[in-house]
Amino acid sequence: MTVSVDMGSDERGGSVPIDLEELLATRLLVQGNSGSGKSHLLRRLLERSAGQVQQVVIDPEGDFVTLSGAYGHVVIEAGDYSEREIARFATRLREHRASVVLSLEGLEVEGQMRCAAAFLSAMFDAPREHWYPALVVVDEAQLFAPAAAGEVTEEVRRASLSAMTNLMCRGRKRGLAGVIATQRLAKLAKNVAAEASNFLMGRTFLDIDMARAADLLGMDRRQAETIRDLQRGTFLALGPAVSRRPITVRIGAVETSARSGSPKLTPLPTATPPEDMKDLLFAPEPVVDQPGFAFDSRPMAVPPDRVIAQLGRSVPEPLTATERDPQEVEAIVAEVMRAIVADAEAALRPPSVLFQDFQVRCRMADLARPPLDLAGFTRRLSCARAGIFDLADEAWTTALDVAGGLPDDMLGAFLLVARAAREGAPCPSDAQIAETYGTSSLGRVRRLIGYIEQRELFVCRTDLTGKRSITIPRLGWTTQAAEAA
Repeated sequence: MTVSVDMGSDERGGSVPIDLEELLATRLLVQGNSGSGKSHLLRRLLERSAGQVQQVVIDPEGDFVTLSGAYGHVVIEAGDYSEREIARFATRLREHRASVVLSLEGLEVEGQMRCAAAFLSAMFDAPREHWYPALVVVDEAQLFAPAAAGEVTEEVRRASLSAMTNLMCRGRKRGLAGVIATQRLAKLAKNVAAEASNFLMGRTFLDIDMARAADLLGMDRRQAETIRDLQRGTFLALGPAVSRRPITVRIGAVETSARSGSPKLTPLPTATPPEDMKDLLFAPEPVVDQPGFAFDSRPMAVPPDRVIAQLGRSVPEPLTATERDPQEVEAIVAEVMRAIVADAEAALRPPSVLFQDFQVRCRMADLARPPLDLAGFTRRLSCARAGIFDLADEAWTTALDVAGGLPDDMLGAFLLVARAAREGAPCPSDAQIAETYGTSSLGRVRRLIGYIEQRELFVCRTDLTGKRSITIPRLGWTTQAAEAA
């Protein structure tokens, strides 16, 4: 099932949705000058996807803490805890799938970078069984992934940049989908920005930023001038989760607001005479006789154990494969295998790499522990590549038993031929078998068929016209004759 997030309207007034599942796989980059509406865009995305996916927000200014009351996000005030406690929170939130806002307000830049590095690294290093899908939104990303060294120490800069690079480059395998927003593309590390496949570009004025934005959107220099003329809250969108062509999006309304809004002009006080105003400014500090009753305006620090308890209460644990109906588990696995095989890039990837993708997709379907290990997945992948997804059929159980002596990498080719033979379809060509076998060499395919024939699983016949048919004697199935080339 596709989950779409309505972000607003295009120039013709039509809705502009973002495919949430595609976004989880391809990441998002938002760019725009201060006041262009980046935070409003992120808030729209978070509000409309709340309840559909876990959300983690790295918030340098404390703007997103208001999501707590309306959507149940757990707010962590980073200044009240140590780095070790922050890392512990990150591990627990991955385990319990809690949506969290990490507020870095009040920390110096170096402290914000240290905290974000510890938090993101702990999320990245979570155990494999906790690799659930999550949107990781990082506002003001240029602070945490700077393109050049600044005033902070080199150790802190490297730790923060490494954590951001892991999020954008390697986070997808762990279910982490980076959504990063920046005021200046020129200040953001290129290896972090380059990993995003979806872009929402807002108003910007500097030539170097417009050039980078236009390059990401596939626009020439003349078209890049339109970025300077965008209205506040309007963005150019491009990417597989939004649109294959650049479109203009007017971001829709939000339900919550930041604690600090844009400055508004208000009238100056006129009732107080200048002499009285001077007395107010230079009035002495009031003496407090009882220091124990002095008012402290700072928020009280929440004990770490209470924060962890909040994380644990946020989302119930998903059911494991053994706790669910077997038919439901089988349906989920079959659907996941269809999605993997449909991915063109998966054709030549080894099973060990695709197994990680399989585990993440199962968790996205709320299946905590997939019922297949690597060996079982490899055999199931061979079946899927042959177009066989329903293994409840006894005929395919028998076919798998017949092919039990073959190596796992040959199983797909055998089943492809077996499927054609059972259906009475034309014999698969060498090119079709090569695609299932994961090779581009037709010579290897011919050697493969010869090997299976030596094992007395295939009987190949070629008629006078050069067409080939294959019989599987142990199953009594035969393909129709067809050209091998």
